[in-house]
Amino acid sequence: MKIAKKVLKTIGVLLGFIVVIVLGYIIYLYASYHRIEDNKSLSVESHTETKQTLTTGKQYSAITYNIGFGAYTPDFSFFMDGGKSSWAKSKKSVLKTVKNAGNLTKSYDPEFALIEEVDLNSTRSYHVNEYSILKKCLKNYDTVFAQNYDSAFLFYPFTQPHGSSKAGLALFSRYPIKDSLRRSLPISTSYNKFFDLDRCYSVSRIPVDNGKYLVIFQLHMSAYGNSDKIRKGQIRMLSADMKKEYEAGNYVLCGGDFNHDLKAAEDDDSTDRESWAYPFPRNMLPEHFSFCMDQLPKKENLWNSSRNADMKYILGKTYTVTLDGFIISDNVKCDMYKNINTGYSYSDHDPVYVKFELNKESVLNKFKLKN
Repeated sequence: MKIAKKVLKTIGVLLGFIVVIVLGYIIYLYASYHRIEDNKSLSVESHTETKQTLTTGKQYSAITYNIGFGAYTPDFSFFMDGGKSSWAKSKKSVLKTVKNAGNLTKSYDPEFALIEEVDLNSTRSYHVNEYSILKKCLKNYDTVFAQNYDSAFLFYPFTQPHGSSKAGLALFSRYPIKDSLRRSLPISTSYNKFFDLDRCYSVSRIPVDNGKYLVIFQLHMSAYGNSDKIRKGQIRMLSADMKKEYEAGNYVLCGGDFNHDLKAAEDDDSTDRESWAYPFPRNMLPEHFSFCMDQLPKKENLWNSSRNADMKYILGKTYTVTLDGFIISDNVKCDMYKNINTGYSYSDHDPVYVKFELNKESVLNKFKLKN
């Protein structure tokens, strides 16, 4: 009996200790949670060698690329998608993968590069400053960084805790950026907020020689645990800001990771689509705006820009979908558009590339494009 009492007492003490730790961690998690302020002015690092302004009628190019915090080599799977890992394979792998993604972007020599999921100081990427690597790859660009995540230590999964993360969106421009602003998107207020990013988009202005601006919206919309209300709230907010810029006579280019199936029609009820891959509700876009891909004769022929990370990438077996792309206002003419096929070599996303012109007058785009 004495032995039994000692065993029960020991178990009780251990259980009490575990309860205290769990409660303490929950208190820490909620106490440390914060959202980055809305309408925050972003600092512009000026590195471009040109002081010229953009010109109407001249062709420019842009690329958008979610680099997946340098973790997603083709054999990588992520725990939040049903895979195995919560960290990249190694620090060496992160350094190599981010550099390769940066050099791939550089090889297209874009005037504008929009790069998402760039870590500054995160457990998952061995505290590598990925923004610094990209700036070395993309020299002579003005740069803006919009932080969309600064999380407390996430002690899950228990075998390899995801840890703390600090990450965001990086914009590179060969033309001087006059100013840039961070807008906070509506996100979940439930426990899901600890698993999803503090979503935002940046709004950057590049002067045009007619006195107007090319306004670049760079975004990364919600992925995990997002509801209809949140999805529509994010699109509604983005649409209102784009409309305001258009009505001011400016040109709008919006690119990034929309985390929606951009190929699917809104009424598409296909059972082949993953439950999280919602069709983008194009009817929510303001008048005078459209996705570049919608001007293609057959957008279904585009390479899918993203793979599911529940398993390593296997061609023909892994689920793929187009989440990344560009929206333009109708005073921007889209000349060429393609999703670049690397076989997801450096991320669970592949880049999307576009060539465009700023029209002298606002006219609807009704051009047949080349893939």
